[in-house]
Amino acid sequence: MVPAIKRVAVLLNPAEPTIAAANRRDVEIAADGMGLQTWVFNASTIAEIDAAFAALAGDRPDALFISSGPFFASRSVQLAHLATRHGIPAIGGPRRYPEVGGLMSYAASLTEAHRHAGIYVGRILKGARPADLPVVQSSKFELVINASTARMLGLGMSPALMAIADEVIE
Repeated sequence: MVPAIKRVAVLLNPAEPTIAAANRRDVEIAADGMGLQTWVFNASTIAEIDAAFAALAGDRPDALFISSGPFFASRSVQLAHLATRHGIPAIGGPRRYPEVGGLMSYAASLTEAHRHAGIYVGRILKGARPADLPVVQSSKFELVINASTARMLGLGMSPALMAIADEVIE
């Protein structure tokens, strides 16, 4: 969606160190492979999110990656509002992000996660020991794009991107 991208800002929550470290590592590997510069911001409070966006507005990146995790998921409205207000194309983790006005999200399917949880509960209720159940990682991920936000940011959406999106919100 941003073909001339050169610099990507990354918003991490240091209060969720395991998630932040994994997201930082993955973004840096991907950015290196694409020849992109990364610019890391940390925020673990509402005020720190505001401060990070104030800094981003001063030296605007080409795009923003918002780390996954419960804190940022709970702040989807604030993050979507700030990213669009500052004209920064941003991708957030949960599908709620584009549902509340953010540009796009790419994350594990919550429907599939809930289905797996139901299967586990059923097995436990039938007598299985939780310690004996295998760990299952998500195998279905969803790409959700908010077309209205893309238009507002002046971004074109290629037919190829539209074809692979699981959902396009108008």
